[in-house]
Amino acid sequence: MNTLASISTHVPTIQLFTTDAAARGIWTIISEPGDRDTGNLIAALGAEEALNVLLHGTGDAAGLDLATLRARTRPRATEGNIAAAFAAADTGSAELITPDHPHWPAGFNDLGTAAPYALWVRGTTEILADPLNTAVVGARASSGYGEHVTMEITAGLVSRGHVIISGAAYGVDGMAHRAALASGGRTVAYLAGGLDRYYPMGHDALLTRIVETGAVASEISFGQSPTRYRFLMRNRLIAAAARATVVTEAGYRSGSLNIATHAMTIARPVGAVPGPVTSPTSAGCHRLIREFGAQLVTNAEEAAAL
Repeated sequence: MNTLASISTHVPTIQLFTTDAAARGIWTIISEPGDRDTGNLIAALGAEEALNVLLHGTGDAAGLDLATLRARTRPRATEGNIAAAFAAADTGSAELITPDHPHWPAGFNDLGTAAPYALWVRGTTEILADPLNTAVVGARASSGYGEHVTMEITAGLVSRGHVIISGAAYGVDGMAHRAALASGGRTVAYLAGGLDRYYPMGHDALLTRIVETGAVASEISFGQSPTRYRFLMRNRLIAAAARATVVTEAGYRSGSLNIATHAMTIARPVGAVPGPVTSPTSAGCHRLIREFGAQLVTNAEEAAAL
């Protein structure tokens, strides 16, 4: 049984895509991001044949144990669920891009089998492949110092032609996006949930503004909410899509350290801005410099040099 042929009779919008793109779009609905079992199966068989094997047990499983993966994915693989996600994407004016798309971020290739299956994007897709994509990230509970430094460094990067990547969270991320827009620059926000559910809700207006000149992207299909796991997986996209990552303020256990770790794992430069030694909101930056070899950054010129 051909999975795509069967589904397309009930989901007409799938016929607008190539078979590979349609299959990858379905994978964003039925599988969690960064699932290496899924990644290995797609790498071995291709996205379409991997669906046939997984959902119908036809074809060669390439020696992989699919029982656990089937248990995780089959409950989501209903025609109604798939139809709803594709219909919502169409209503939300989202574009599905895959590794064959000219604007696919080349840095995702460094993630190997943990690379995203596809991206849902609202806005301008070409910005995703800009050669000067730079991540500016940091603490949600940012201080006035952290926000000021973020604003100054972001504005300086924009003046040098950089596109600012971040995660749209409160605190440093939101300031990075706002500073990029205020400086006449462009910015990309990677989300941990579907693009029909902007998160955090308090940044709905900000994300709407980002779409006008930049892009909001997610590897999660429409209709799905962010989870702690999906936030952690989203962090690898920010790290891989950027040429370098700058952490402007972060606590000792800040989630932005997870982004920095992903970046270092795939050999991306990481910079960290120091702060007062008495400030717990800068302890994570000091830790990156002291324990992980991040470069000390104090201004936009040093950030750009990364």
